[in-house]
Amino acid sequence: MLEFLRQNADKLLEQTLTHIGLTFVSLLLALLIGVPLGILIARQKRLASGVLGVAGILQTIPSVALLGFLIPLLGIGVGPALMALFLYALLPIIRNTYVGITEVSPSVKEAARGVGMTDNQILTKVELPLALPVIFAGVRTATVINVGVATLAAYVAAGGLGEFIFGGIALSNVNMMLAGAIPAALLAVGFDFGLARLQRLSVRKLRLSAGVFLVLLPFLSAFYLLPGRSDKLVAGFAHEFYGRADGYPGLQKTYGLQLRPRLIDQNLMYEAIHREQVDIISGYSTDGRIKAFDLRVLADNRHAFPPYDAAPVVRQATLDRYRDLAPTLNLLANKLTDSVMTALNYRVDYRKESPETVARDFLKQVGLLKIPSPGDRSQTIVMGSKVFTEQYILAEIYRQLIEGHTRLRVASRTGLGGTQICFDALRTGAIDFYPEYTGTGLLVILQPSPATLRSLPMQPDSVYEFVRQQFAQTYRLAWLRPLGFNNSYSLMMRRTQAGQLEIRSITDLVQYLGRN
Repeated sequence: MLEFLRQNADKLLEQTLTHIGLTFVSLLLALLIGVPLGILIARQKRLASGVLGVAGILQTIPSVALLGFLIPLLGIGVGPALMALFLYALLPIIRNTYVGITEVSPSVKEAARGVGMTDNQILTKVELPLALPVIFAGVRTATVINVGVATLAAYVAAGGLGEFIFGGIALSNVNMMLAGAIPAALLAVGFDFGLARLQRLSVRKLRLSAGVFLVLLPFLSAFYLLPGRSDKLVAGFAHEFYGRADGYPGLQKTYGLQLRPRLIDQNLMYEAIHREQVDIISGYSTDGRIKAFDLRVLADNRHAFPPYDAAPVVRQATLDRYRDLAPTLNLLANKLTDSVMTALNYRVDYRKESPETVARDFLKQVGLLKIPSPGDRSQTIVMGSKVFTEQYILAEIYRQLIEGHTRLRVASRTGLGGTQICFDALRTGAIDFYPEYTGTGLLVILQPSPATLRSLPMQPDSVYEFVRQQFAQTYRLAWLRPLGFNNSYSLMMRRTQAGQLEIRSITDLVQYLGRN
């Protein structure tokens, strides 16, 4: 853990400052809107139930779902992240402002009117000072909420400590997860403690402290601007790609590529480059959105990425128990070429057809579609998949194939996350099989020594045979026959931009970055 922190100290500092900035920019916006709204509904009580009800409903929406709603409106990046944090901070600030003002004793307000104070004077000199402790309690709650929710900003490439957390989950790297989770927790505790100390001050000191806090708030918010990016080309990489040996680290080693990528959920990368919010993304060579968004796949002329032939990985115990499973799964061997898989991905990703429909059409086209026979299916196998379109399609093809050709029932556990999560689920028996890629099995799971890698020809047949033997010997897991397509990692750019910059390969990209 300490070694990881030492190696990533600069990035940890950058993401911590970004996290602080995200928290306090959204808090500043919530104060500017929430306190006046709280004052308004304290004056116009008939509006109180409606305003508090709407703010309460916003508070109950799951954070990932709220980001999903905001992405089509605001794109990715800081916009949806700040909007989500702002909405989550509203309820405690509005509610506590309303409660603090309405709980001021009527006799005190009547005495203020008796000495000639106007309504505005009563508000600024009586109600708000007496309500400050309650308002501060709302600010404390909003701050702690926002520190926690700000970790999700990494989902939409807005930075923050969530980059370490998401990356750690994708790679099952506990040190990486803790590097994001521990500082986030310490920030929440620290901010809450500091505001609690302010809240316990006398009213006179609290008024002074509130003024100091309001002066400091824009300064704390400005932290979001400090880690600015000066790269001429902005890269957006998936969290898993950024940390995997066969991803960005492999490009650094093979090409000397140096970028400061924004980390983003892999399902949003293509939308980001389509909206011109990033210029380079990590992707998959058979993704249908390459065609849909007119992207150029940069040639890997130094072969940093190994072959990624897709094939089902199955527990040997499952194959021994269900003798007809392997022959059924092998019916798909060499049936899915690169062009076929790209077309299937295109239908789901861009034309928004369901994986079930696309899988059924494919099986019908290759003559493998069978309607499941009626009757009880007492035996069940559990199938897993990763969390991207191609895996959902493959999972649905396997489900329909197995249930049509055998008496087995398939229980699907789709969307399991990154490679390590799927592999651990398979190894421990939580699932019986899932579709995997030979390059991933080689570099992410087996992780052979550099000497072994140098001696291994990076050809599809050689890599498949090596992975098959090692999985069988080490884990008692069987690689069945490949499906026929190679879905390698790739770097992509918009075709028009790549053409203007004369970038056709990763080597061209490195040379361009060196010149600029």
